[in-house]
Order: sequence, then structure tokens, then C-alpha cells
Amino acid sequence: MTAQSIDRTASRKQRLQEKQRRQLAVVDTVDKAEIKVRKAETELAVAVTEAVQVFGDEQAASEGLDMPVESVRHFLGMARTEAAGGDKGGTEDVQAVDGP
Repeated sequence: MTAQSIDRTASRKQRLQEKQRRQLAVVDTVDKAEIKVRKAETELAVAVTEAVQVFGDEQAASEGLDMPVESVRHFLGMARTEAAGGDKGGTEDVQAVDGP
């Protein structure tokens, strides 16, 4: 193997290592963001639960919060799951949250 070939191989290896390092940094950033989102959703679920108690029922809370009833139910379900000690990752019924 010539010196030029060895240099090219080392350079290629360095580029691949740098690419992998950047990819891992992105994955780490996404993981941290997902944790923040789950925490925020959990806090919102608690707030929606309190709103339902204050307003009296899901429909009244929906109107008071200007939030679809489906979303209110979604967050109530999250709060129940959280209270039970389980965690489904906060991704169930995401469409209901994004709804009109």
C-alpha cells in the first residue's frame, strides 16, 4: 500500500467518524427534546384535569379551554396513566391533540 492510499484511508475513516459523531449528537438532542415534550404534556394533562374539576365536566372544560373534547379526553387519559404509574410515552391519540 502506498503512503497516498494510507492517507486517503485515514482521511475517509476520520470523515466517517465525524459523520457518526454528528449523527449521535443529533440523536441525543432529539432524545432530550422528546423528554421535554413528554414532561410538558404531563404538566398539561394535570392542568386539564384540574380544569375539568373546576368547570365540572369535559364539555364545559373543552369550551372554557377552547380545546376539542377529544383533546381534553386525551389529556385526562394521560393523567390517569401517569397517576397509575404507567407511561405509554405520551404518543397515544396524538391526532386528537392536533385536531381542530
